[in-house]
Amino acid sequence: MTRTTIDLDDEKVAAAARELGTTSKVETVNAALAYVAARRQRAEAFDDPLIWGSPDLADPEIRAQARR
Repeated sequence: MTRTTIDLDDEKVAAAARELGTTSKVETVNAALAYVAARRQRAEAFDDPLIWGSPDLADPEIRAQARR
């Protein structure tokens, strides 16, 4: 782990802490970073049609018809 000195907006840190249920600035920043990293992984999973269990979902034409 790296120790870094940064300026933080106290109001935004407090709002994030309330949302994340954290009690310290360090815990809040680390939880926020973990949330963003996990969010990217979740978003990328939605980009993989096979995650939904059907190879038909990989076919753009079938997916386009399903949206109608």
